[in-house]
Amino acid sequence: MTSLRIGPLNRITSSPNYKWWAYGAVAIGMFLSVMDQSGINIALPQISEHFVADIPTVQWVTLGYSLATSAMLMPMGRLSDMIGRKEVYLIGYVGFVILAFVGGLSQSLSFLILVKILQGISSAGVQANSMALITEVFPSTERGKAMGLYMTIIGTGAISGPILGGLIVSNFGWRWVFFAGIPIGILAMISAALVLKSKAKQEAGGAGRGSFDWIGAALSSAALVAFLLAMTNAWKLGWVSPPIVAGFAASVILVVAFIIWEMRVPEPMLDLSLFSSRVFSLAISARFLSFLGGSAIFFLMPFFLIQGLGYPASRAALFMIPGSLCMAIVAPFAGRLSDRFGTRWLAAAGLTFSAAGMFNMSLLSIESPAWQIILGIFLSGLGMATFSSPNTSAIMGSLTPEKYGIVSGFVNLARTSANVTGIAISTTFVTITMASYGFEPNLSILTEGGGAGVRIAFVEGLSLALKVSCGLILLALALTLFRTGATGVQPAEPVGTAQRTPASSGD
Repeated sequence: MTSLRIGPLNRITSSPNYKWWAYGAVAIGMFLSVMDQSGINIALPQISEHFVADIPTVQWVTLGYSLATSAMLMPMGRLSDMIGRKEVYLIGYVGFVILAFVGGLSQSLSFLILVKILQGISSAGVQANSMALITEVFPSTERGKAMGLYMTIIGTGAISGPILGGLIVSNFGWRWVFFAGIPIGILAMISAALVLKSKAKQEAGGAGRGSFDWIGAALSSAALVAFLLAMTNAWKLGWVSPPIVAGFAASVILVVAFIIWEMRVPEPMLDLSLFSSRVFSLAISARFLSFLGGSAIFFLMPFFLIQGLGYPASRAALFMIPGSLCMAIVAPFAGRLSDRFGTRWLAAAGLTFSAAGMFNMSLLSIESPAWQIILGIFLSGLGMATFSSPNTSAIMGSLTPEKYGIVSGFVNLARTSANVTGIAISTTFVTITMASYGFEPNLSILTEGGGAGVRIAFVEGLSLALKVSCGLILLALALTLFRTGATGVQPAEPVGTAQRTPASSGD
């Protein structure tokens, strides 16, 4: 009986097509994680009404989740390098699904926020390992394709979240946003448990168990939380207000302490020698700057479309779809092209598209035609789709496999922290401009109906914020072009794949 049960699984794990089985198993789980994160926002107004709470308080449902996920990405990545990616991934998903059920039963807003924070920690175990699990089963000559397929999951999840979330909330209520994903989560867990290889079956030469750097994890997590809390509240409280200054000061002190500790501890959580690689340093910096510049469009454009132009929410959502569609469709092609022609020029082309899209949208006014808005969003989505796969391929290609977990977490951290920081910076430019026109520096007055003057002031601020975003993306482009001739360490081929000539990760 045992041999009958195990036989089909052995055929899967030893199959030359195992990479596609593994990709499918990870894709189910990552799709749900992204869809849940983007879809929960639709339920916030109904949650606010149910618990009789204001929107700023209810936003902690998503903010707490994002902070917890960001803070735990690196620790979860390091833990997976030690005990196994499959193990940490599955533990994270078990927690994610259980907490989704508990969240749907919440009887108070404070309890719901606590559950989402805990679910964010569980989600970090999933997100920190998804990229690494996909990377290590594809040969180095198909690394770009693997990263493109990974971005397809992100794109389809981002599209599906608001659409499915809206349907669920409208027909069944906010609690079912939590309940609806549980069957998919169970399917994801079963698929991962049956298909993915455990640490014992991973390729030889992986990292040993070692010891976990608890102090490093605590310092990095505390630094990130202090920084993100300061960034998310700076535009409301003022950049020079005592709480914000204290938050930034605390984050700087904690980062310095983290670096000093990591340089001294025998088994650091983040090996700082990674930054001696020119490919890694420049590619991760370009990634951070690209998301720092690109985040403004996804946060501020709904305000522009709904409050600025007066579109209904359903129509405004349609304007945002082209960007996510580009991510889902174009990213795999960009990844395959980077496997064939190198990562640098494709990444640079993507950043050029993004900069063009940002500049186009910085020229918008309250009388702009729909095609101009769609063009800008399309170019931004096309640019991110073309940039992300080659850029991530270059980063992962500069490493050996035993570092995949921690760096996968670090790569996702660069994205999440840049998004939060970019939103805070762009919002600050908007509110400062609104104040210069004599209006209250708060986006909430847009939703309260401030008249044409408020809308004009907002659009002027938006234009300034998008010009700054364009400049940040151009800086990322310069860093990408500067990594000419750089090469990284080529990882060994995954078990079960044919040996092929490695592709350069630098160009």
